[in-house]
Amino acid sequence: QACLPSHPCDTMAKRQKTENGNCKKTFAMADPYQWPYNGDLRTSNTALIIIDMQTDFCGKGGYVDMMGYNLSQTARAIEPIKALLALARELGYFVIHTREGHRPDLSDLPANKAWRSKQVGAGIGDKGPKGRILVRGEEGWEIIPELAPKEGEPIIDKPGKGSFYATDLEMILQQQGIRNLILTGITTDVCVHTTMREANDRGYECVILDDCTGATDMNNHDAALKMVKMQGGVFGAVSDSVKIAGALKEAASS
Repeated sequence: QACLPSHPCDTMAKRQKTENGNCKKTFAMADPYQWPYNGDLRTSNTALIIIDMQTDFCGKGGYVDMMGYNLSQTARAIEPIKALLALARELGYFVIHTREGHRPDLSDLPANKAWRSKQVGAGIGDKGPKGRILVRGEEGWEIIPELAPKEGEPIIDKPGKGSFYATDLEMILQQQGIRNLILTGITTDVCVHTTMREANDRGYECVILDDCTGATDMNNHDAALKMVKMQGGVFGAVSDSVKIAGALKEAASS
């Protein structure tokens, strides 16, 4: 039986085959199913997405810090992401970073979002210890040095929670032939979850990593992961960096 591409973007790709001619499949242990669902895990069709690992969300003097939340709950993701990022780069997987932020004139900031931020004492656009809060070009808006993008790794600048809305992310994924998305970053229940839902609706096969995500409230983190696992994996699957790393190595060596 011929190995068929799993998506129109894969028409030029060649699937790995075993000795008997069957398609080579690679899975990562995940919940509620082994990921990806079809075992089609390759360096050419899989991307690591690192969402909003910015000072404003996990660093001293940033947006989350000014709101009074415990930074350790978002910063928990830094080291696991750092290790997985190094592996993904070494093996040749596609890496994408995102940043949430607004234009300096705040022309892309909805009035209700601005109002809500002021209610918690950290108004978007207001001056803070790391510059104007969630404004592009400011110190707090930058990705933290530990996870700084390398040359050639796309950075998606987004005005909202989802990484697809008002960005060119989907165009980049299509041009690269990406079908599998490994979702990491912060926060689990907001930007990561929104991106996962957007990606799922577009047919991408998603996995979110427990240890590579974090939230301002760990109950929200746990609830967000539980939602993914409902209905047989309504948005995809949940795994961790160790399990995914093993699968990435196996797929890259095939």
